[in-house]
Amino acid sequence: MTPNRIRARKGGEPIVCLTAYDFPTARRLDPLVDLLLVGDSMANVVYGFDTTHGVTLDMMIAHGGAVARAAAHACVVVDLPFGWYQESREQAMRSAVRVIRETGCAAVKLEGGREMAETIAFLVERGIPVMGHVGLKPQMIRSMGGFRTQGKTPGEAEAVIEDTRAVDAAGAFAIVIEGTVEEVAAEATRVAAAPTIGIGASASCDGQVLVTPDMAGLTVGHVPRFVKRYAELGEALERAAADYAEEVRQRRFPGDGQVVRLAKP
Repeated sequence: MTPNRIRARKGGEPIVCLTAYDFPTARRLDPLVDLLLVGDSMANVVYGFDTTHGVTLDMMIAHGGAVARAAAHACVVVDLPFGWYQESREQAMRSAVRVIRETGCAAVKLEGGREMAETIAFLVERGIPVMGHVGLKPQMIRSMGGFRTQGKTPGEAEAVIEDTRAVDAAGAFAIVIEGTVEEVAAEATRVAAAPTIGIGASASCDGQVLVTPDMAGLTVGHVPRFVKRYAELGEALERAAADYAEEVRQRRFPGDGQVVRLAKP
């Protein structure tokens, strides 16, 4: 999958996207999805930060490279982290070039609507495929007043629609719509030429994304309301660790199948 192929899916078969942050997870998910997003959500689900502000460009590159090396099918997109693109178009260009050059990913993602449209256009015009992100923007959580669903008032709804229009016109090949009232996300999908990918938004979006540890039951602590848990891998991991611990304490592991003995003369 390429950014152009993702863009061509507008209004067609829904786009399937999950996050990945490491090689083994990405290798498992790659045949099943269209997009693998190396999200700055790793700040929360991998590193235990309260916000996404704790990750750096070097961290995104390290994880992004692991995912890109695992992917043979999916389009790999890497988030630009907070503070590494907002200063100027030129800063965004330098960061995006580093990410693509050092990871081998297909595209970058950045948050922001009308205020970031000029930056998106600047990158796209210079050969950097960009995925946009509107609605609830976790990198801007302090100025947005917390993790609040967007679009509940006429003013907020208009802002999401206008942000979508601006990012679309700037040339984003796809647009994530996060934490937005269903009807507003559906209207944003209607007005955008690029496909929209919802997370806590609407089934009318052209695709969906979830944070894999949330979806698979690995997340420790709060899980957003919009998440559907398709498995409880955390519980399975705890059971496996408990079985291992019991066998070690009873000296039943390692057993005959896990040791090498000298051959008898």
